[in-house]
Amino acid sequence: MCGITGIITKDDHSIKEDLLKTLKRLEYRGYDSVGFATNDGFFKKSTLPISDFINSVDSDLRSNISISHTRWATHGGVNENNAHPHFDKTQKVFCAHNGIIENFNDLKEELEDEGYSFKTETDSEIITNFFHKGMVKEGKSFEIIAKEFIKKVKGTFAILLIIGDGRLYALKRDSPLALGITEKGFILASDIYSFSNKTDKAIFFGDDEFAIIDKDKYAFFDKDGKNIDKEITSFEWSVEEEKLDEYPHYMIKEIKEQPITSRRLIESLKRDQANRLKEFENLIKDSKRVVFVASGTSYHASLVGVHLLNKQGIESHAVIASEFENFYLVDDKTLILAVSQSGETMDVVTVIKKARKNGAKIASIVNVPYSTIQRHSDTSIEILAGQEVCVASTKAFTNQLIALFSIARSFGYDNNLENIPDRIKETLDINEEIIKELAQKLYEKNDMFILGKGATYPIAREIALKLKEIPYVHAEGMMAGELKHGTIALIEDGTPVFCLVPGKNLEMLSSAKEVESRGAKTIIIGNKEGIEPDILLPESDEKEFSIYSSLIGHLLSYYIGVLRGVNIDKPRNLAKSVTVH
Repeated sequence: MCGITGIITKDDHSIKEDLLKTLKRLEYRGYDSVGFATNDGFFKKSTLPISDFINSVDSDLRSNISISHTRWATHGGVNENNAHPHFDKTQKVFCAHNGIIENFNDLKEELEDEGYSFKTETDSEIITNFFHKGMVKEGKSFEIIAKEFIKKVKGTFAILLIIGDGRLYALKRDSPLALGITEKGFILASDIYSFSNKTDKAIFFGDDEFAIIDKDKYAFFDKDGKNIDKEITSFEWSVEEEKLDEYPHYMIKEIKEQPITSRRLIESLKRDQANRLKEFENLIKDSKRVVFVASGTSYHASLVGVHLLNKQGIESHAVIASEFENFYLVDDKTLILAVSQSGETMDVVTVIKKARKNGAKIASIVNVPYSTIQRHSDTSIEILAGQEVCVASTKAFTNQLIALFSIARSFGYDNNLENIPDRIKETLDINEEIIKELAQKLYEKNDMFILGKGATYPIAREIALKLKEIPYVHAEGMMAGELKHGTIALIEDGTPVFCLVPGKNLEMLSSAKEVESRGAKTIIIGNKEGIEPDILLPESDEKEFSIYSSLIGHLLSYYIGVLRGVNIDKPRNLAKSVTVH
C-alpha cells in the first residue's frame, strides 16, 4: 500500500531525479496522494499522479536529506492536507509513515492536553507531535523518545523522520523497511526494488527496531535502546523487466512474458532451488496437515495446491489470511504454507507469526526475495516471475501454480513440467486474436459468470477476480454443480457464461446446456476438439488445464479493460502490496 523513501547523502542530491524517481518505483504499491520534505523544511504535497507531481518539481531543488511518501488512505480522506509528510506546528519535525496507529485517539488526547493541535484527519500526525514534544520541547535524545514511542504505540509502522539536525531517523514494526547502502550515502525504502538500480546491498529492519542514519554511518537499536549489529545482505534484482518496451501497458507485457518466466522457474527448481524443493517435501512428510494461507489471487493458487495435495493423499486446507483466527487446527504437526507475490501481505505475516508460537513450521512461496514472509520461513521457494508492475497479478500467479505442481510431483503427481512454457506460448499465440474479437462483443456487459469444477474451480474464481480488478465487471466464479442452487436465477438472455471444460467433462457440458437453455451466451474453454470449444487450449490433464485457462482470463480482462478505457495497470482503489490489515 503506502510507500516511503528517504535519502541521506554526503553531498546534496536532486529531489526530482534521486528522491522522487526512487519513490516512483514504489507507485505499484498503490497510492492516492504523494509528497516530500527536505532537511531545511521545504515540502510539497499533492493528489496528482506521481509522474505529474515529479514534473511539477523544480529541477534545481536539492538537499542532502529528504523523505517522500505515497499514501493509500486508511484514516482520513484523499486530499492534500492528509497527504504525507506530516509536520508539527513549528515545522521542525517531518514524518513519512506506512502503517496504522491503532491507539491514535488516546495518544492524540494526551498530546492535546500538552497543548498540541492537529490539522489533519490522519493517525500519522500524532508521530510528528510525539517526537516534537520529546526531542524539541523536552530536549531528550531520539533513543529515549523512540523507546517511549515503541512502548506506547499499538499498531504497525515504518517511519522516517527529519528533525532538522542533519540526521535521518527510522522506526519499524510489522511494516517493511530496508536501508540501502550506496556510494553516496544511504537510502531507506519500503522495499529493495525502489533502490535496486542504485545498490545491491541492504539491511532489513526487524520489528521494534529503530535507527539513526548520518551521511556516512548508521546505528541500529532494539526496543530497549541497546545497540545491535545488523547483517548486510547482498541481493540481485533485475530492473530490465520494468521497462515497457513496445507494449502499451505493463499487464499485456507481463502476460506475454510468461513463457520465459515459467521456464526460468522450472529450470531453477531443477537446479538452484532443488534443495528448497526437497526441504518442502521433508516438511510436508513430517506434518500431519498442510494449511495454505494467502489472500486474493494467491488464495486461488492455494486452492489449486489443496486440490493437488489432497489428490496425493495429503491432508490440506486453504484459509484466507484475514479469516485465519477462525481456523483452529494449528499445532506442532501443522505446516503453514504461505503464498504471497509480494512476501509482505500483512494478514499473512500476522498468521505466520502466530502459528509459529503454536509450534507450526512455516514454508512459503513468494516472488519478492528477502521479503518479510520469506525471512520468517523455515524454507521458501522464489517463483522468479520478476518485477510485476501491474497491480493485477498474471505471471506471478502462473509461476505459483508451477511451484505447486512441482511440490505435488514430489508426492507422485505425474506431470511433464518441461512442456508447460511451450504450451503457454501456444495458448497465447493461438487465442489472442480470438479474445480480442470476443472482448468486442462482451465489453458492454456488466455481469459475467465463470463455471469450473475440481482444479478449474479456483481458476473460475481467479478469472472472475481479474474481470473485477481490471475492467470493473461484476463477475462470479463458481462450482458448476452449485449453479442450480440459486445462481441460475440470475441468468438472462445474453448473459455471458464461461465454462472451463478439460477433456470431455460431461457435468461441465451439462451445466453449459442448462444455462444455454435459459438464454445465456455460453463460451466453452476446452482442450478437446470433439466438444467444439469456442476457445481451444493445448491438450493436458485437468490440473495443467488450470494454467492455460487462467491465461484466457488474463487476456480477456485486459482487452475488455482496454475497450472500457480504464487504467489497466493501476485499477481504482487497489494496491499491489497490502501491508495493512
